[in-house]
Amino acid sequence: MLDLSLPPNAPKPSHLDLSTDRAPLMSSLIATIEENLGMAMVFTIVTVLRENIEALILERVAAIQTAKDQIAEEAEAKENAKFHGERVTRESFLRWREGFRREMEARAEEERIRRELVEVKGKAGKKEDKLTGRELWESGMVGKVEEDEEIGVEDALEGLKVA
Repeated sequence: MLDLSLPPNAPKPSHLDLSTDRAPLMSSLIATIEENLGMAMVFTIVTVLRENIEALILERVAAIQTAKDQIAEEAEAKENAKFHGERVTRESFLRWREGFRREMEARAEEERIRRELVEVKGKAGKKEDKLTGRELWESGMVGKVEEDEEIGVEDALEGLKVA
């Protein structure tokens, strides 16, 4: 009788459980045993058993990877859903355009009101009797220097002291 077991010091395989997989693996060997009846078949049985175990493990790893891929695809689809908004149709565009125009008119009205307030505050804040520096200069109230007088370079250098 053939028995499948792991050596005592062997690590436990992550995708193989001999307690549940023993029956399918043993049934897969029956055809190989019947074909090689009467011959030395230890190597053949071990090879077939190893191939069946590898196929079983690869199948389970592929199933796990498929499940992970499915979860990743769902997450990606959910992430990409935020980039897909409302479909643009003639009606939806006209609704948007009407709202946009109302918004622009409201902004223009706010800007106009703000400018009017600034003008009113500017006029109320300015005192008419107080002249600006430019107005003082143009009227001749500041800088009573006659234009005919020119200060020479020698006169300007006399006031300088070199230390």
